[in-house]
Amino acid sequence: MYIVLIVLTLICAVLLICVVLVQKSKGGGLSSTFAGSNQIMGVRRTNSFIEKLTWGLAGAICLLSILATFSMPKAINSNASRVNAAPTEQVVPGNFNTEAPAAEAPAAAPQAPAETPAE
Repeated sequence: MYIVLIVLTLICAVLLICVVLVQKSKGGGLSSTFAGSNQIMGVRRTNSFIEKLTWGLAGAICLLSILATFSMPKAINSNASRVNAAPTEQVVPGNFNTEAPAAEAPAAAPQAPAETPAE
């Protein structure tokens, strides 16, 4: 179902591109070719038809996108997510000790060896 909705969305998108390219930026577009004669579709009807087709295709793309979102395949593992979780804390390799080193006691002066009593 998901693949069908994606294919329909792509078809609507290509049709919308074609319809927009047919239109002229000032509103003439396809109707300018029918300006000289009144054929099956008159000038006003052509503009109205192209405008309705444009809005219809845009609405169809929105609707198909929403439906495709709800029909996306679920993850195999029910606890697994489709998105990889980002770590909450950034870990930087290296030894960065933020504590100040403890003050070392000055070295004691060497003491002379104790005298031994003479015999």
